[in-house]
Amino acid sequence: METGEIVVWLQNLRVEHRDLDEVIGHLIATAHPDSMRIQRLKKRKLKLKDMIARLESELIPDLDA
Repeated sequence: METGEIVVWLQNLRVEHRDLDEVIGHLIATAHPDSMRIQRLKKRKLKLKDMIARLESELIPDLDA
C-alpha cells in the first residue's frame, strides 16, 4: 500500500473514530436504554483505534542501524 493511500485511509478512520466518540457520548449523556448498542459502538471505536495505530506505524520509516 502506498503512503498516499495510507494517509487517506488514516484520515477516514480518524473521522469515523471521532464520530463514534460523539455518538457514544450522546447516548451515555441521554441515558440511552440500549447498553448493548453502546458496547458495540465502543468495541468498534477500539478496533478503529488499533487500526489507526497500526497504519501510523507503517508510515514511520524503518531505520537500518
